[in-house]
Amino acid sequence: MSGFFINLVEVTAATVLDVLPIAIILFVFQALVIRRKPAKLKRVLIGFVYVLMGLSLFLVGLQEALFPIGKSMAEMLTNPEFLNIEAGSPVRWQDYIWVYVFAAAIGFATTVAEPSLIAVSLKAQEVSGGSLRAFELRIAVAIGVAFGVSIGAFRIVSGTPLPYYIMAGYGLVICQTFLASKPIIPLAYDSGGVTTSTVTVPVVAALGLGLATSIPGRSPLLDGFGLIAFASVFPIVSVLGYDMLISWLRGKNQSSSKKINKELNS
Repeated sequence: MSGFFINLVEVTAATVLDVLPIAIILFVFQALVIRRKPAKLKRVLIGFVYVLMGLSLFLVGLQEALFPIGKSMAEMLTNPEFLNIEAGSPVRWQDYIWVYVFAAAIGFATTVAEPSLIAVSLKAQEVSGGSLRAFELRIAVAIGVAFGVSIGAFRIVSGTPLPYYIMAGYGLVICQTFLASKPIIPLAYDSGGVTTSTVTVPVVAALGLGLATSIPGRSPLLDGFGLIAFASVFPIVSVLGYDMLISWLRGKNQSSSKKINKELNS
């Protein structure tokens, strides 16, 4: 128990050092550039304390729970006894179906719970006047992350080069950019960034390192990293695809309505 509190104190001290520059920049600009006292200064200071407490407990929780769980799940899902294969047998991608399913599930769940994505989706709903729903955006992004992390797990299992996947992913994004509606494009690109944040990154990184460590012939340094790149690219694909699907359905409904009105008028 004492080790836990020592770790908490160390993490809190590191978090203070990380957050301190942000606070200094904000207050310096407030004092020297804007030259006005911050509104509701007491609430702002209390908010900073809450941020420090929350980040510290969250980081300790990652170290104590999420990282070990991700690694242990990867080890169990790649265990030869679980896969019903002989130890030392050649790695076949089709033997690791449950790994891909787990990667997709954990990618979807962590993305839905991502605080930065929740904040961005709520702002998008507010700015769009409700035409773009926050929950639908979160689901679209989560589906993209789930698919991307699953493909990334397949890459680790198969040992295929990472650049091919990333180039193909961004090639698809470029093609979709020409076809999607202009208002959704900046939001789609931002959606790829907000997924790689406090919840998703630690869990996905632990999964990737666990897989690369457990699968024979894979290097944790060369193969263990890269899942975050998949979690960044494929949400852009899914959000742009969601917009294209909605636009197609709306166009189809409008054409159907016009056809019905024409028949009624005739």
